[in-house]
Amino acid sequence: MRGSDERTGELFSYVDLEARVRPDHPLRMIREIVNAALEQLQPDFAALYSKMGRPSIAPEKLLRAMLCQAFYSIRSERQFMDRLEFDLLFRWFVGLGIDDAVWDHSVFSKNRDRLLDGDIAAKLLSAVLSQARVKRLLSSDHFSVDGTLIEAWASMKSFKPKSLSSGEDPGNGTDDPLGGGGRNEQADFHGQKRSNETHMSTTDPDARLYRKGAGKEAKLSFMGHGLMENRSGLLVDACLTPANGHAERVAALVMIERHADRPQRLTLGADKAYDAADFVNELRCMGVTPHVAQNTNGRRSTIDGRTTRHRGYEVSQRIRKRIEETFGWIKTIAGQDKTVFRGLGRAGFAFTFAATAYNLVRLPKLLATLPP
Repeated sequence: MRGSDERTGELFSYVDLEARVRPDHPLRMIREIVNAALEQLQPDFAALYSKMGRPSIAPEKLLRAMLCQAFYSIRSERQFMDRLEFDLLFRWFVGLGIDDAVWDHSVFSKNRDRLLDGDIAAKLLSAVLSQARVKRLLSSDHFSVDGTLIEAWASMKSFKPKSLSSGEDPGNGTDDPLGGGGRNEQADFHGQKRSNETHMSTTDPDARLYRKGAGKEAKLSFMGHGLMENRSGLLVDACLTPANGHAERVAALVMIERHADRPQRLTLGADKAYDAADFVNELRCMGVTPHVAQNTNGRRSTIDGRTTRHRGYEVSQRIRKRIEETFGWIKTIAGQDKTVFRGLGRAGFAFTFAATAYNLVRLPKLLATLPP
């Protein structure tokens, strides 16, 4: 029987958001884990906010909203506010009632920037991983590390000679160092030698010109780094640095050092880019066994038979490739392939926060495999 298309206009509506979300929805467990982590961050939130003035958006609701935005690949704050207006699932997860007003997108963005001062993204990642049931999933002995390029928001047209900041002739026939004209003028870079030593982006000075490999185009980029534990493939650390040839190895040493303060040796899997004598020696001084892929392309590898003869080396080389899955999710689903933020601090916050979102998405299925 065909249903009726009758439209009713009830004066009152009673909606229980908790009852509207099905019992087996993965966001239920994610919300429990997030709320427990946010409870640990209460002292940090208290230090960020004044006790005077108008109440702002609660940081708990702000962070839950940002997680929701990453889970569902919503590219802008304006679009997310429109979705939050009518989506009951989003309202339930964030903590808004059915009749609560949705924030203005500019207010949401302004309140989000306050969280940069307290390094909240990294603390939220640690708070999620420190929970007792999550700890059962983590390995404390075997890790993998890798890096990925994050394209900056700045345009290549903003990459101009540093001498322009001193008031010299820009060489474009005008007195305007940015080209002027009130429009996005065309630019031809052929025949020009441009490097990070002589040029800098006027839009995002922290971005660096970098290319992924031989034959690839150079882009203004940052470099994201992740440290993965090998048992469940969860990220235990993440950070963003300026893009350069040494950033991957330096960031890897910083991240693994936080886990190396223990009597038992660790292992660290990595690809050929980490096969450098200084990096391998630093790891061994920390008590970390370098399970680094051998780079024998026209050179001699620093990893010899003392390491490769063990079965654990082969296992690490196989498992370390899973970290590419994390970068794939962060860049495609969470929208970090090209960051929409300018500056290393804001872009780094977004990258680390996306790493936390990746862990949370995987936790419901992983926790279901644990024995009671």
